[in-house]
Amino acid sequence: MSSNDVYKTMISQLKLGVSSIILTAFENANNKADIKKHLLNGNTIESDLEALNVTEKVKDTVLQCFKKGEIKFIETEKMSYLIEPAYPEKRLIIFGGGHISLPLVEMAKKIGFEVIVFDDRPFFANTKRFPMADHVICDDFEHGISQFQFTSSDFVVLVTRGHRYDIACLKGILGKTLTYIGMIGSKRRVKGIKDTLTEEGFSQDVLDSMYSPIGLDIGAITPEEIAISILGEVITVFRNPADQRKWPEFEKGVYEELAQSESVYKALATIISKKGSVPRGVGAKMLIAPDGRILGSVGGGCSEGEVITQARDIIINGGHCTYHVDMTAEIAEEEGMVCGGVLEVLIESL
Repeated sequence: MSSNDVYKTMISQLKLGVSSIILTAFENANNKADIKKHLLNGNTIESDLEALNVTEKVKDTVLQCFKKGEIKFIETEKMSYLIEPAYPEKRLIIFGGGHISLPLVEMAKKIGFEVIVFDDRPFFANTKRFPMADHVICDDFEHGISQFQFTSSDFVVLVTRGHRYDIACLKGILGKTLTYIGMIGSKRRVKGIKDTLTEEGFSQDVLDSMYSPIGLDIGAITPEEIAISILGEVITVFRNPADQRKWPEFEKGVYEELAQSESVYKALATIISKKGSVPRGVGAKMLIAPDGRILGSVGGGCSEGEVITQARDIIINGGHCTYHVDMTAEIAEEEGMVCGGVLEVLIESL
């Protein structure tokens, strides 16, 4: 499978809700050797690793990276590997199209969520009301949930217009493997709903997994303030998860370009480690064309210019290299940088 086919297949799998790992292999003794990319399906990852005949160290590291959402660059005696897990795009699925949903949709889009709105009323469930939503579904809640394909990367928010609609949604949602379920309502209303669901056989553990009353306690009153409190809680969950699973950087535009069989970009830079204060995280990517055009970013400023200069050599000669970018205080001050950290950047030819 060619490298662009690897990325194309990965994107297709993610759209179907299937997680994956891209394992890129480099020969230590020859940095000009061909770079090999392997796509590991999240549903068959162990058997995929067996087929590649990698060492136990590599296998164990890949499985840990997949579980925790960590991007790692590791070295063995003969080979080096870049391990990059990819999860389906974070989706915020909002049940209820009322006044809180309006700012919630807008703000969620701005922080990188795919947003889907459900409501059973045509006046509330339409694209004119929610122009920024990726999908607006007008359907009975129970029927709509039964037809919808949820993934483990989904964040579900219940802001329906009443008690019975919340219960209808929760009956179809609770027990699914989701990242977050939050329901708006007073403590009294929440207790009533939980009592009803307990009587219908839902376990206390399942009910306790729900965030409700929803949102961070910031004294929110207006719809906009409530939306901020909800998204604050959502951000807390995916940035500081209780189960220690992280959300790796995912440069959607870069990956879509990598999936193209014909591209002007001939080198790929990826941050593989960082220390201190830096503008981008591990996994951030930048594509570089021979004429200096770029797509994505590994930090901006002078540091990015240095990476582009190194990438030009890779474009000419092929292969790969790792490049050390020092943005510590003295150098940062001299070069006019605002950060004070260190980056390791992997640059590979395409």
